[in-house]
Amino acid sequence: MSFDAAYQSQKFKSVGSRPLRPDGVDKVTGRARYGADFNMPGQLVARVLRSPHAHARIVSIDTARAEAVKGVKAVVTAADLPDLTNGDGALFAVLDNCMARTKALYDGHAVAAVAAIDEKSAKAALKLIDIEYEVLPHVVDVDAATRADAPILNDTVFTSGVTPAPDKPSNVANRSEFGHGDVDAGFEQADFIVERSYKTEQTHQGYIEPHACVANCNSDGTAELWVCTQGHFVYRQTCADLLGLEVSKLRVTSSEIGGGFGGKTHVWAEPVALALSRKAGRPVKLVMSREEVFRASGPTSATSIDVKIGARKDGKITAATATLRYTSGPYADMWAELGAMTSFACYDLANVKTVGFEVIVNRPKVAAYRAPSAPMAAFAVESAIDELAHKIGMDAVAFRIKNAAREGSKSSYGPVYGPIGIGPTLEAAQSHPHMSAPLGENQGRGMACGFWFNFGGQTCSDLNINADGTVTLAVGTVDVGGSRASLSLIAAEELGIDYQDVKAVIADTATLGYNDMTDGSRGTFSTSMATISAARNAIETMRARAALTWDIPVDDVFWEDGHAKAMGTKYGNLAPLSVKDIAAEAGNTGGPIAGHSEMVADGAGVSFATHICDVEVDPETGSTRIVRYTVIQDAGKAVHPSYVEGQYQGGAAQGIGWALNEEYIYGEDGRLQNPGFLDYRIPVCSDLPMIDTQILEIPNPNHPYGVRGVGETSIVPPLAAIANAVSNAAGVRMSHIPMSPPRILAALNAEKGK
Repeated sequence: MSFDAAYQSQKFKSVGSRPLRPDGVDKVTGRARYGADFNMPGQLVARVLRSPHAHARIVSIDTARAEAVKGVKAVVTAADLPDLTNGDGALFAVLDNCMARTKALYDGHAVAAVAAIDEKSAKAALKLIDIEYEVLPHVVDVDAATRADAPILNDTVFTSGVTPAPDKPSNVANRSEFGHGDVDAGFEQADFIVERSYKTEQTHQGYIEPHACVANCNSDGTAELWVCTQGHFVYRQTCADLLGLEVSKLRVTSSEIGGGFGGKTHVWAEPVALALSRKAGRPVKLVMSREEVFRASGPTSATSIDVKIGARKDGKITAATATLRYTSGPYADMWAELGAMTSFACYDLANVKTVGFEVIVNRPKVAAYRAPSAPMAAFAVESAIDELAHKIGMDAVAFRIKNAAREGSKSSYGPVYGPIGIGPTLEAAQSHPHMSAPLGENQGRGMACGFWFNFGGQTCSDLNINADGTVTLAVGTVDVGGSRASLSLIAAEELGIDYQDVKAVIADTATLGYNDMTDGSRGTFSTSMATISAARNAIETMRARAALTWDIPVDDVFWEDGHAKAMGTKYGNLAPLSVKDIAAEAGNTGGPIAGHSEMVADGAGVSFATHICDVEVDPETGSTRIVRYTVIQDAGKAVHPSYVEGQYQGGAAQGIGWALNEEYIYGEDGRLQNPGFLDYRIPVCSDLPMIDTQILEIPNPNHPYGVRGVGETSIVPPLAAIANAVSNAAGVRMSHIPMSPPRILAALNAEKGK
């Protein structure tokens, strides 16, 4: 898609304003319909039986007693979801995860499901399903899984990305490598070297709304699915593939989403609900409990990371390496690869090498979590960067500025950067009042940088001019962070009308062309490009209608401030026609007026942020309190600044929880010990300060308004910024996330020799 780059310099009327969110009233009054709010006449209640073992062979399943329970209409096992994946390993992993086939691979793995007339009957039936397990050795720790004596979890997995190809199965599913230069020569040039190992524990996205769906398979072979998702088009394709349905016969409608953060980009229970509905011949509603969400939906990876960085005494980094081991659950994926790509992306390095290892463990299948894999890599690298700056005797910010990537730098993962914002965020941090604020006793300050790629992808939108001049914008990207407001602002800007006259709606899969998932900070970026294109299509139609009305050549009509205007002295006496004027006469000038666009939006532009954090650590208890927190991030162009600030604050809040409290805790038996918010401790209001934000706007040249995604990057720096602050406050380097009170006390005691 070609745009006039000069358009970025225009003064905006709507874009950059802060109107009320269009979904706000419905959400605060309870009228908004989330996944669990949808119901159909005659629907059944579904419940899932899950493995109590971390690793076990399924010897036999007998469902006869469950099927005999009064009120039970269907029972399904893996036999009701035959393998139709045609050798597609990624698709088979989804299938096997939805319903265990030969082995239960983690505590909570689904092994059977029941649909009944009520919850009581469904629960009673679950207890009557007879399963014989052969319990197998398990491994849940990332480092333990890579040892030679570790039990092999999947004998079909051979490490990819290595030469020669291995002839024995392994728990290491993939090796990936990035970098350039000569790291050995670089380290020889270094005056100072920091080499350290880091660990992060597995965390969950912690969305408010559990997974929920209603599935209805009809007798004519069609099916419908109402679901809480970040991407209903992707869900349609995946479910159709797994159920053997024609894609056109499955209609998927997305509900309002009570949080996702990447965790609702993956199919979990929806194929099971469809299989139950197909077998029962009735609609089926399946809602996960909170415990099921923790045990059986995608958390992020646990990691073990080794970092080595060298620098000259003048502060110039000469070499940097990282070895990153990421858990992926029981199936191969690409989380370590993303970690290896993002590790050193903030810096201009002549000699750099990163190696990622994807490690299979008996934990739930990993899902994306807001800039997936980047926060863990940033924690390790930015901690080492901070320690190295201290060794050299340089200010932490100045050290980063000296080594920051800039336009023309070759990134650590390969591409050469265009206009980027890491330098400006660091300079803004350097001059920010937060950096010079006094610290009290037992307090410390830390800062860190973060990076995310940002995505574009397949996008389609319809823009319809209604008879009264208002506009309906139909998009296919699910609104997870305010995109309906931002897209309405962009449509209003392009058309030259009031924001209140635009209504953005999320279309279902039967009424709009394909759209990729809302992930990777692509929602506003990609769909706004399609919206602008559709609006310009509609404007061309309205210019033609105005020309017809005036009986003048269309080339003599131009569009300005929401009006068709005649140009030149010849037609200067003609009064401008507004959108409402043109729409009112549409029936007499050619019929409905609409704009449509479909594209692969590219040129998303990378995103950078710098965070500053002050903490207070109690040396007696190890308890940590966040005193002050500041987010500085490049937004390209902030379409709706309030939403942008909310994204910044939300990422920081989640990072605070990850850094200080949140973790999956497994027992010796491989079972999850804290599957609920009582024991899995996410931050509450009393844990958080007011998170200050500073929006930088460095236009993305590949977008007509300069927009770049903002939703992911804000979660990347917090782990490292907080770790650096805690290390400075406590006087001991913290290398294990989360930094819970027991871990801080243990580090303090180790430092004292206790």
